[in-house]
Amino acid sequence: MADAELLIKEVADYLKPQDVEHIRAAIEFSRIAHQGQTRQSGDPYVTHPIAVARILAPLRLDTQSIIAALLHDVVEDTEITSEQIAEKFGKPVADLVEGLSKLERVHFETREDAQAENFRKMLLAMARDVRVILIKLADRLHNMRTLGSMTPEKCERIARETMEIYAPIANRLGLNEIYLELQDLSFKHLHPNRYAVLSKALKVARGNRREVVGKILEAIRQQLEKKNIKAEVTGREKNIYSIYKKMQKKSLAFSEVLDIYGFRVLVEDSGSCYLALGALHALYKPIPGKIKDYIAIPKANGYQSLHSTLFGPFGTPIEVQIRTNEMHRIADAGVASHWLYKSGPSTINELHQKTHQWLQELLESLNDSSTSAEFMEHLKVDLFPDAVYVFTPKGKILSLPRGATAVDFAYNVHTNIGDRCIAVKINHELVPLRSELRNGDRVEIITAPNAKPNPAWLTYVTTNKARSHIRHFLKTMQSGESALLGERLLNQALHTLGVKSTDIQDNCWDKLLKDTGVKSRQEILADIGLGRRLNMVVARQLAGNVEVTPSETIVNPVITIQGTEGMAVQFATCCRPIPGDPIIGVIKSGQGLVVHTHDCPVLRKGHHNGQWLDVVWDKNITRTFAVSLKLLVANQRGVLAKIAAAIAEAESNIENVSFASEGEYTALNFTLEVNNRQHLASIMRSMRIIPEVIRILRIQNGG
Repeated sequence: MADAELLIKEVADYLKPQDVEHIRAAIEFSRIAHQGQTRQSGDPYVTHPIAVARILAPLRLDTQSIIAALLHDVVEDTEITSEQIAEKFGKPVADLVEGLSKLERVHFETREDAQAENFRKMLLAMARDVRVILIKLADRLHNMRTLGSMTPEKCERIARETMEIYAPIANRLGLNEIYLELQDLSFKHLHPNRYAVLSKALKVARGNRREVVGKILEAIRQQLEKKNIKAEVTGREKNIYSIYKKMQKKSLAFSEVLDIYGFRVLVEDSGSCYLALGALHALYKPIPGKIKDYIAIPKANGYQSLHSTLFGPFGTPIEVQIRTNEMHRIADAGVASHWLYKSGPSTINELHQKTHQWLQELLESLNDSSTSAEFMEHLKVDLFPDAVYVFTPKGKILSLPRGATAVDFAYNVHTNIGDRCIAVKINHELVPLRSELRNGDRVEIITAPNAKPNPAWLTYVTTNKARSHIRHFLKTMQSGESALLGERLLNQALHTLGVKSTDIQDNCWDKLLKDTGVKSRQEILADIGLGRRLNMVVARQLAGNVEVTPSETIVNPVITIQGTEGMAVQFATCCRPIPGDPIIGVIKSGQGLVVHTHDCPVLRKGHHNGQWLDVVWDKNITRTFAVSLKLLVANQRGVLAKIAAAIAEAESNIENVSFASEGEYTALNFTLEVNNRQHLASIMRSMRIIPEVIRILRIQNGG
């Protein structure tokens, strides 16, 4: 038990004697609990929890955390209960262990479902107490260090999970050393040959470049001394995985990766950071665009530092990080820095608040995930931010993932802002909502009280929060609207069977729900509206105990299209039907009712899968519909203004306009808002009287 004594020695450096004795008791408790158990490697099982505790000791975690690390597997792998742990070591320790234990042996349909539920539980526990994830990461790190004794398939699965989930979590919490080691170990097991080749090449390069690195170190030290800046300068080697990623991203051979070494400068205060940066820029020229100020704008995980890439001797690029000692502690330990300080600075408290806020938002959005695949997608999206920093109109800085759009920004500010956004000004200019944000942008969201999320937003938002809120809103909205449509379809089918909806008693519905395993009547109706169930089949099931007198007046259900059905009824973009056009409906599974024109070639070619339905327009539709027109006009000044004025006089709006030159003529393509076919005819008449207009065509069916 040499490792146990080393652990005692390490915690004795910062814990009180009575706390050290509690840890000694926990080691013995764990040893007895795991008596007779061994790891895959053949080592006694107790060596694992002791190793996990030793990973946490340098972070100076409190007594409860160290004890929980020592006992983290006893509830899952032994007969010991949480109550026994609470009785001997206190309820906080038992809660930590409970948060770390996997779900009890519940049956899941797939491994993905089980994995998603385990992560969900871990994140819930993490939101209550961040120490849970610190212990979990140390547990995963030791498992990765000893992964070689597993089967290749299990090695690869665990390594991939570590690379995709645990390493990014460590990065998000600012645990830099753990993050880098998890990355390297994952890479080693996912790509053993590549790892071996790079590892060997790095050892050779280390020897070859030692002299160059030494010269650069000395030059930096002398330059800082000359400028009277007190600093500690060290060289550091990049981890193997980051070198591999650089080779992959830029298609480089190892010999072309010149900056495998970086240099770190630690100074007394933040003012000295900027002085040191100026001194080094005077020594070696900076590479344009390669200076990053994470002191003024810290990363989301609390990381602060100045980064600059310089042209070094022999044309070698040099990466330099400049920070204070306090910043360095946070850079290495992140959210765990709290335990490294006896009286932590305000930065640590802010970091804890940010971490807690991130976890709450993450859990809120993950709870909206309907499938394990969606849950894992949300989780991974949130863990790879690669941040861009933008400003609100009041000057507050927000951090968003690179590639984030104005809609992501709106949801980041507040859910209500996201749900009601209609436009955006970036740097005082109106731009599309899908516009990607860049560092330093000033973003102002314009909202309207009756606005709603647009399904098209899902094609370009990047943040977990925006995606989950849009999906949640659309699912809720679609379910309600689909249920209303489903009720109309069911009533029509019942009418066809000669049954009134009022004749269907509650016991008929109860029997149907029991037979189908569905929870509510609303769900059945929504399924009908979305095309997941046939209205006639449900009608026959409900009418099973009712005396049926088939109607002679209605053969097929006829649905009246009112235009207010929302997402439950879609108007096909291939033919853009408008009131007055002869129409037909197709119910597609998962999409609901899609309305086409009678002569739509997409339907004629058989490009559909669904139930045909007779539909007619309601006589009192008040909404507008999009219609496409193509105008061939003479190339004369002012013609576009004349056409726009004619459209406005005909009480229509232009949604979109584009043009293309066709010799001495120009083809103008308009998308207009119209009420019905008569309104469209009126608009076309008003445009035909313009002398420059040669021809007008309504674009349908793609041509």
